[in-house]
Amino acid sequence: TLKDAPGPFAIVEGVAQYDVSNYEDCGRILPATGTAGRITSQEPVTLHKVSENEYRGTFYLDRMLDEDYYGRGACVWTLTGVGAMLRATTSKADTRFLTLVDKEQVEAEKQLTRFYPRADYPRIAEIPGYGASGQDDPTRYHADLRNALFSSTTTVQKLVP
Repeated sequence: TLKDAPGPFAIVEGVAQYDVSNYEDCGRILPATGTAGRITSQEPVTLHKVSENEYRGTFYLDRMLDEDYYGRGACVWTLTGVGAMLRATTSKADTRFLTLVDKEQVEAEKQLTRFYPRADYPRIAEIPGYGASGQDDPTRYHADLRNALFSSTTTVQKLVP
């Protein structure tokens, strides 16, 4: 849910990140180091516009299949977080407004609000493609900016059949 956004967003994308928790025991051995590399996957989450300032998407805790990929034992996948990226237009020069809800927040069904300077929309001329992570506390911004912020609130809810 967006509040006081400085304008529309042409790009609104979601992602769920999954990591293998036991990659040392099951992953492919990298010849250069003799160790197993980290195994991760970012899966798209379609965000549907449900009102002028609200988007919804569905992700799955168990989307990735635990499997023996490299003949070293079953790799165990776990959701590590879900995120969203918003951009004013399709231009890669526009600021990417980013939000990430980590695994613990997902499990607690915790609401996460991030605050961003309105001046960063649609882009910062000196920093094309800037990735703005925002702040969870508006008082962390300089006093002159506090009245010129917009927010993104992400709420996670379990869907029970």
